[in-house]
Amino acid sequence: QVQLVESGGGLVQAGGSLRLSCAASGRTVGTNRMGWFRQAPGKEREFVAAFTWSGSSTYADSVKARFTISRDIAKNTVYLQMNSLKPEDTAVYYCAARTSAGSDYSPRSYNYWGQGTQVTVSS
Repeated sequence: QVQLVESGGGLVQAGGSLRLSCAASGRTVGTNRMGWFRQAPGKEREFVAAFTWSGSSTYADSVKARFTISRDIAKNTVYLQMNSLKPEDTAVYYCAARTSAGSDYSPRSYNYWGQGTQVTVSS
């Protein structure tokens, strides 16, 4: 089993920044198998950012140039730096990890999930 613990959510004004953290423990899973998704009320869970199987990073078009995914391999932790936040970024953000290959962008590829952290951006 893999445990994912997120932190760093909160309330911020539009244009502000937040940094989310996700620490993985338990069964070893590489940070290049981890990513971030978000789910707003009444909407499906959507891809935000992830490390690809090769270790490079990939982003949803809606967050590109504003969000940055990074990692500390020694701590088995990934981060999501979110800048220039917009009200439409409001959602519960989930950290996810996968133990097999598959689409980086589909929630179905990920078999471990954190509990989620709320991000609210006020206008």
